Amino acid sequence: AEGTVLITGGTGGLGAVLARHLVAERGVRRLLLLSRRGPGAEGAEALVGELARLGAEATVAACDVADREALAGVLAGVPSGHPLTAVVHAAGVLDDGVVGSLTPGRLDGVLRPKVDAAWHLHELTRDLGLGAFVVFSSVAGVFGGAGQGNYAAANTFLDALVACRRAEGLPGVSLAWGPWDQVGGMTGTVGEADMRRLARAGMPPLSVDQGVALFDAAVTGSRALVLPVRLDLAALRAQGGIPPLLSGLIRTPARRSATAAPRSAEPLGQRLTGLTEEERRAVLLTLVREQAAVVLGHADGTAVGASRQFQELGFDSLTAVDFRNRLNAATGLRLPATLLFDYPTPADVVDHLHSRLVTEAVTGAGSVLAVLDQLEKAITEMTVDAQEFKHVGGRIEVLRAKWAALRQESASGSGEFDLEAASDDDVFALLDDELGLS
Repeated sequence: AEGTVLITGGTGGLGAVLARHLVAERGVRRLLLLSRRGPGAEGAEALVGELARLGAEATVAACDVADREALAGVLAGVPSGHPLTAVVHAAGVLDDGVVGSLTPGRLDGVLRPKVDAAWHLHELTRDLGLGAFVVFSSVAGVFGGAGQGNYAAANTFLDALVACRRAEGLPGVSLAWGPWDQVGGMTGTVGEADMRRLARAGMPPLSVDQGVALFDAAVTGSRALVLPVRLDLAALRAQGGIPPLLSGLIRTPARRSATAAPRSAEPLGQRLTGLTEEERRAVLLTLVREQAAVVLGHADGTAVGASRQFQELGFDSLTAVDFRNRLNAATGLRLPATLLFDYPTPADVVDHLHSRLVTEAVTGAGSVLAVLDQLEKAITEMTVDAQEFKHVGGRIEVLRAKWAALRQESASGSGEFDLEAASDDDVFALLDDELGLS
């Protein structure tokens, strides 16, 4: 209680939530809150007043923690009567984007406040006898996150740093957080659609109460790396592809046999066979609009105009990757991560899918087999009376006779079997031969 707890990113977002919790629930009475803007940060003055009413003295300092000299100067100002006893590194920056868009500047912008700052805190406090050294990492570094290559790398460094501290006998715990409800800071940049997308992916956000309870449980435990995260196991199971790290938590039923597969599992390319071009494009546009609606959080695809730019619809790099992945699963294709940049409207994506799924007109035996597939499907779905059965059966037998004639001609090299001039006995003899009855 006599010591000082340092919190980076302490004036907003999770840092402010944690400051209130440490004072109200953990008895901390002196806080050093660091942020780039310091007392000028939005809400900083109100936060200090709130903490004072709770019985704590909070000092807010403007400091770029990634600047070693600046951090050393702030630490030197901590009064000897209230020495630094704990560090919580909660600062961080998000700059999500697909790998191809991650320039050196975008990497540095995310790595610096996480990696450089954590390293300086480690070096400058390692001889102070701290009671706790807590870093706020992210589940993105453990499982990977679409569009978060820079952020995943930064947080993986934090996890490794704590492992090194433990090996040296120093305190440390890395909290690889799942998403939180919107509480400002980094989470304030995550929209409602993003939250719904995360929930669909099996990782619904934590409430503030859940988050601080998990913080208490994690920092008093014995593990160097802890994942405080909510998992919706049913949603994860429904996705089919279970992350290997969760295989011990999620049991999936044995795969059904191919004969038991539902009709909806029919490959998209096969479903398009036999349709007119207009019908094929209508099917593909419905697919594209429905998947876009799911990603954006709309009730259905009616809000997704075929000619509207995806950027206008609200897509960013993360939702673009999610959308691409959903189309991959639905079509069986391997579409590029830059799909929405290369094909900026739903209509453009339909054109691309059509070119990939619908090949040039099939000739020869392939064309016959494609039509037979459609015929087989039609037969299995219809009911007929005796007269219709006789009529359809007659047509099928004539087609068999023609096919048998073609086969006989191909095998013997003789002249073409003239089906029109052949007698009934000739046709029946040909069918008997084809069926092995003669």
